[in-house]
Amino acid sequence: MSINRIARRRAVPAALAAALVGAAVAVALPTTALAGGNDNGHGHGHPRNVIFVNGDGMGAAHREAARLALAGFEGDLAMDSLPVTGLETTDPRDPDDTITDSAAAATAWATGEKTYNGAISVDVDGNPLVTLGAEAEAAGKATGIVTTAQVTDASPAAFFANTPDRGLQDQIAEQYLEVTKPEVILGGGEDWWLPAGNEGVYAPRTAAEQGSETDPEVSRSTRGDLVAEAQGLGYEYVTDAASLEAAEGDQLLGLFSNEEMFQQRPEGEGDEYDPVVPLADMTSKALDTLSADRDGFFLLVEEEAVDEMSHANNATRMLQAMAALDDAVQVARDYVAEHPDTLLIVTGDHECGGLTVEDVDDADESGPGGTLDGTPAVEDQISGEDGPFAVADSDEEFVLDWTTSGHTGVPTVVTAEGVGSDALVGYHPNTHLHDVVHEALFGR
Repeated sequence: MSINRIARRRAVPAALAAALVGAAVAVALPTTALAGGNDNGHGHGHPRNVIFVNGDGMGAAHREAARLALAGFEGDLAMDSLPVTGLETTDPRDPDDTITDSAAAATAWATGEKTYNGAISVDVDGNPLVTLGAEAEAAGKATGIVTTAQVTDASPAAFFANTPDRGLQDQIAEQYLEVTKPEVILGGGEDWWLPAGNEGVYAPRTAAEQGSETDPEVSRSTRGDLVAEAQGLGYEYVTDAASLEAAEGDQLLGLFSNEEMFQQRPEGEGDEYDPVVPLADMTSKALDTLSADRDGFFLLVEEEAVDEMSHANNATRMLQAMAALDDAVQVARDYVAEHPDTLLIVTGDHECGGLTVEDVDDADESGPGGTLDGTPAVEDQISGEDGPFAVADSDEEFVLDWTTSGHTGVPTVVTAEGVGSDALVGYHPNTHLHDVVHEALFGR
């Protein structure tokens, strides 16, 4: 399937420059985003939907470890049962780094252009770029965010905001409300929506409660009370599972934690994966809400804990996050089965942890090694193994071996089904996913 590529650099007009100094902006979109008039650019008069699922930090080994633990030798995860498979490279265009972060990777998906680490849909020179979320809203489609991270974290932000620094999360929230206006926003990060001193529903957590190297979880919006602003704009605000289930509006803001919807720590050091609302339930509610729009929708779904538990080399919690992610994928698959004009993509923005799956073997541990300059390593510098873990429906076990606490540059797996998914077969840069999604949403 050929993809008519849009111009690689679709820079936003000068009116967007205000985003770079913290003001709300108005996006002026190129006419190509609106081609096709009332048939949404499809040429055949019916809407198309896209569900884009990001297992943040998820590489092939994460998927295989989850398959063994959850489904066994003969089983498959929902994400691995999709009929189309490909690989994507993830390198950024950073002056200092070869390996991507989530911001640069998500920008490649959202805009079709590679950029530097930390950038939220701005190019390497800091110029704002048009995002899929903004284009979808301009074309009359509904849009949504579902994540276990802060809703303003790097991956969702890249689809709906422009800023040179991923850390400006209150500015990102303000852009959601005043510029791109996604109809559904569900996840964590209440702290970035409320000003200092207004701690909202979720009590602050001190640095000591989380680990001495972390910042306290306290409200920190410098843009005023953004929850109140959202309510004034018509968003129904929910903060727990019961209020989410009862919500009936067509604009929905749900914030279910101070920051992430879990606690990222090494095993036994305050680590926790027990979201107030499961990812699958947030996904189901988002689909129910967005599917009411007759023009179609774009939904981003993200499981952040795969990445952050991998940073902590915490395989137990990582596998819990993988199970939650696969439950959400099954919700999406069920939707696609009833709505075949929907494209579903499941992938990871990068790999985290340098993870591999190994046999249980006490002798197979790398032990102290050398460094790149030939000097001896410190005595306790060994590769970290977790496990053993049981292979489901068998008597066998496996261990997981981490080689880093950071990101790696290995390609990530892409699986997909639905309209346009055949274009994902093969080995592509991550910007290719942008082009496939763009065609599915808007046509050539």
